[in-house]
Amino acid sequence: MATLRQLEYLVTVVDTGSFTRAAEQLHVTQPALSHQVRALESALGGPLLERLPRAVRPTPLGRAVLPHARAVLADARRLHAAARRTAGLEDGELEVATIHSLALGILPAVLRAWRREHPEVRIRLREYPHAEQLRAAMAAGGADLAVGPVPADWDGPVRELGVEEFALVLPADDPLADSPGGALALSALADRDWVHYAPGHGLAELLDQSCARAGFHPRAAVRTEQTSAAPMLAAAGLGPALVPATVLPPTLDAAVLRPDPPIRRPFAAYTRTRPDRLTTAFADTLAACTRPAGPPR
Repeated sequence: MATLRQLEYLVTVVDTGSFTRAAEQLHVTQPALSHQVRALESALGGPLLERLPRAVRPTPLGRAVLPHARAVLADARRLHAAARRTAGLEDGELEVATIHSLALGILPAVLRAWRREHPEVRIRLREYPHAEQLRAAMAAGGADLAVGPVPADWDGPVRELGVEEFALVLPADDPLADSPGGALALSALADRDWVHYAPGHGLAELLDQSCARAGFHPRAAVRTEQTSAAPMLAAAGLGPALVPATVLPPTLDAAVLRPDPPIRRPFAAYTRTRPDRLTTAFADTLAACTRPAGPPR
């Protein structure tokens, strides 16, 4: 099979019209150059160059091969240029996987900051409803970087970024809306029907576990697959909702309370292997933009 070096030697001999000048331009010895051209001729099944007394010219086979050799070399130059631009954070594409709540509550500000600094680097975002689905997708090579709850027993690098702080949402006129200090124990809502999440959604599991620690199992008035819909449904009076504080709309007409005790979920950026420069730069932007959500007010 032809190599890039052999194709480069062929093109240079044709362009200079001489093995001697080609060897000088390529900084190789003439015997080494001739050996590589003969190896290429052997691989392609016939002579590529006709050696004349004062010049070298391509044979019919050489003329047929030459445009393809030039195209391959041009592609190789473009490949190296793209790699250099990506290594310099000037171009490229990064695949980022995350869970729904972080895609909604954390990543918009991060992506805005990233675009300001690296407008030519494209981000392909993949979202998953559950942290275990995210972990499995990342392990299978589904993205360059995952942003989600800190994974257990992960073999690759993990960079902890902060915590998701969770809030309780009730209708504005709910009798518990004015709870002292703006905090409310989940056990106070044990007899309520809840705005719950669809089976398989990571927040469904988190709500069930949080309520179990408070001594009850939440009954579902309605289940939603959309994290952003939960506070709206709670505000409309369908039941209390436990939601990430970062996804609360600023104009939400509802009572927003702190769970007592607080409910928090650490999250991190993680990769399969040591991240390259582009992935590291994105993780740095994540760390700079990410702040643990303060308690709801």
